[in-house]
Amino acid sequence: MEYRKFGETDRVVSAIGMGCVTFGREIDEPTAFSVMDRAFERGITLFDTAAVYGEGASERIVGRWIADRGRRDDVFLATKLFPPFGGESVERDAERSLDRLGVERVDLLQLHVWDENTPIDETLEALDTLVREGRVRYLGCSNFTPLQLCRSLRWQERAGAARFQSVQPIYNLVHREIEEEMLAYCADEQIGVITYSPLGAGFLTGKYTPGGPLPQGTRFDIKPGHQDVYFSERGFAIVAGLRKKAEELGRSMVQLALSWAMHRPGLTSVLIGARNSAQVDQAFDAWELDMDFGWADEL
Repeated sequence: MEYRKFGETDRVVSAIGMGCVTFGREIDEPTAFSVMDRAFERGITLFDTAAVYGEGASERIVGRWIADRGRRDDVFLATKLFPPFGGESVERDAERSLDRLGVERVDLLQLHVWDENTPIDETLEALDTLVREGRVRYLGCSNFTPLQLCRSLRWQERAGAARFQSVQPIYNLVHREIEEEMLAYCADEQIGVITYSPLGAGFLTGKYTPGGPLPQGTRFDIKPGHQDVYFSERGFAIVAGLRKKAEELGRSMVQLALSWAMHRPGLTSVLIGARNSAQVDQAFDAWELDMDFGWADEL
């Protein structure tokens, strides 16, 4: 496993991170424990959850695993808050996340999305207070645009407040928007880039077809909103191209999509999701794949 510098800090995190979105929503606690056990055995140190995952169930499961296995000092623990981001809300929701996780401090607290209804200075001031009080080590954001990230960093700089050390955007063969501005900006500002959904919530596995039935229990069945993000003429064309390339190379679509995402330049860590420990091993098979990815630009 490779470990990479986190933002402008002296910490490092694993190049593959464990995304905990399935815990308590798609898989039960014993299964989640086996997934985290396997992830840790393979060298994953970054564990990323969020307050809204399973309405708090994911945080509770991750917290119980950390306590049961005695892993608090061994993992880089990240979670995310969801709006509203008024000062009192940030304080209250951060405390609730800490309580569910069963820890006194998280390594990384992230804003899950941009809050259009709250002045950003109010939110950032509340986050800075959490850092100064020792309840949060580092700050980050998720699903921000480059402009939103820039506005936040400029305010933090002017106020002498704790700055964002990372951003968490979507990145896969269908969604490559961060290549336009975000990656270059983060490199200039020493902001870590932790990407999620390398398989497009399962879309890039090839299990979905235009107009076809949704396999029961899949991510798109459980969270229909994902369909709007991927189910398009362009999306299915990319899947068709990926399927053809996989057949040509004698590889699986999963291997190619994962490996491409993991080997893109400018990334700090790529979050994987898993429903069983075998899917953790599957990600490492993709990580170890050595190939030229020029084919991806032709999809």
